[in-house]
Amino acid sequence: MKPAATGWRHLPVAAAVLTTLALTGCAAFDHSHPTQTLAPVTGTAQSLPPRHGHWPSQDWIDAFGDPQLGALAREAVAGSPTLQAAQARVEAARAVAEGARSGLYPDVDIRGGVSRQRISETDLLGATPLSGRWINQVQLSSGLTYDLDFWGRHRSALQAALSGVREAEAESQAAQLLLTTGVARVYARLATLYALRDITVQTITQRRELSALGKARLVAGLDTQVGITLQDADLASTEADLTHIDDGIALTRHQIAALLGKGPDRGLAIARPVLLAGASQPMPALPDDARIGLLSRRPELVAARWRVEAASKDIEVARAEFLPDVTLSAMAGLTTITPSDFLLGASRAFAFGPSLRLPVFEGGRLRANLHGRYADYDAAVADYNQTLTSALRETADAVGSLQAVAAETAQRRQAQALAEHAYALASGRWQAGLVNQLAVLTAQDSVLAQQRQVAQLQGQQLDLQFQLVWTLGGGYVGQLPDAAAQATATPNPMTSTP
Repeated sequence: MKPAATGWRHLPVAAAVLTTLALTGCAAFDHSHPTQTLAPVTGTAQSLPPRHGHWPSQDWIDAFGDPQLGALAREAVAGSPTLQAAQARVEAARAVAEGARSGLYPDVDIRGGVSRQRISETDLLGATPLSGRWINQVQLSSGLTYDLDFWGRHRSALQAALSGVREAEAESQAAQLLLTTGVARVYARLATLYALRDITVQTITQRRELSALGKARLVAGLDTQVGITLQDADLASTEADLTHIDDGIALTRHQIAALLGKGPDRGLAIARPVLLAGASQPMPALPDDARIGLLSRRPELVAARWRVEAASKDIEVARAEFLPDVTLSAMAGLTTITPSDFLLGASRAFAFGPSLRLPVFEGGRLRANLHGRYADYDAAVADYNQTLTSALRETADAVGSLQAVAAETAQRRQAQALAEHAYALASGRWQAGLVNQLAVLTAQDSVLAQQRQVAQLQGQQLDLQFQLVWTLGGGYVGQLPDAAAQATATPNPMTSTP
């Protein structure tokens, strides 16, 4: 027992050595820290005032009363390569998280083998009876290793990977929302083009009737050739406008087909939208919690916030690399140089015990890695702050533009009514011979211009409504890290030094 007792007496010395090494490792920590903090939501009280509105629902697209639009959006989601790639990134992030989770559990393996070897006559076994003999060695063992993870390195790596999953999921939702609102906005353009086409066709019909009447008046000696020529020139110009609009309709259909992930022939099957009826709906109002609620309802913001969280956990992993790594190992099995004795109890072999690894000198690799994680964190925070600024600006732009378009539409409708009344007066006076064709054409041009302006404003209002749906997250509600609820600042991760 004396050797064992002697060994135990050295344990306090070993413990003191390990403690010194641990302190040395702690002293190697880099005492710098990230320089960026999350920006608060400020400067929005006037631009985004509470309006007692509601957040968009997940079926927001059906609220516009055009079944074809909803069907096209769902078709785009089902066939988009962009969304398929985004979902693949989600699955890849989940696989990384599963790999990181394995660090929390022991590694168990089974090893076995059979070998035949000759014992050297000049090595450590040269003076034994085995010297110069051939022996057969058979072994079968099961081993276990377990990292005690005192400093949370594996736990932090898992949290970073899970944050990466959340980020990928939010980015996938952002891509889907961008696609569906993109389809809706192009579809609104198609509806606008059809409305403009109706106006142009109506104008062509009116001008043909006016041209026929003018020619009859010319034969009767009541009009001049100048007026007839002006009518014919204006008719040709309007017919050219119709050709241009038809070309725009074809190109817009092709664009929708591309968003669906299909060839241009798919666009030929798209019927005329009935979407412009939604332009008369009440303008959507901002919800009361729009400024703060945007943080969890805008998928790009949620993704950026989880990117910050993952970067902070990566810092914890990098800092834990400076600290001692304690691993428990155990082995149990059978080993023998006499195959016939392999299954006997005498062939049993066991081993167990802890091991410690502490980096003392690695050429600055750990410090460089930590500096890199600090830089990644600062970049993630800067990206979040920029995304937040853009989200607030885009929301304020959509709200302000919707208000301006609504006011302008009302004014244009009034101007259209006055122009139509003036055209009716001019037509009556021309038929009575009190004015020439130029006055009628001028009045008709004014009607056409006002009708086109109203149609374009209706389309613009629809486009802005879809843009507002996008800026408000389209019914998405994301999960944020706890600290994101305040959105005031993020403390520097692991600023305390062991």
